[in-house]
Amino acid sequence: MIMTATPPRKTSLWRTVKAVAWGFFGVRKNSAYQEDIARLSPLHIVAVGIVAAILFVVGLILLVKFVVAP
Repeated sequence: MIMTATPPRKTSLWRTVKAVAWGFFGVRKNSAYQEDIARLSPLHIVAVGIVAAILFVVGLILLVKFVVAP
C-alpha cells in the first residue's frame, strides 16, 4: 500500500494577517486565494479574523468618541 504524504503547511503570522486583511477589503485574486487555502491553517485564519474584527470595532468606537468629544 502506497501512502502519499500531504505537503506540510507553511504558515506564518504575516501571511495569515495579509490573507485576512484582503478578506476584509474584499479584493483577492483567485490564484492567491487558492494558494492561501493550500498553505494557511483554518484555525489561524479564524483566530486572526476575530482579533482583526475586535480591533476594527475598537478603532471605530475610539474614532466616534474622538469626533463627538467636546
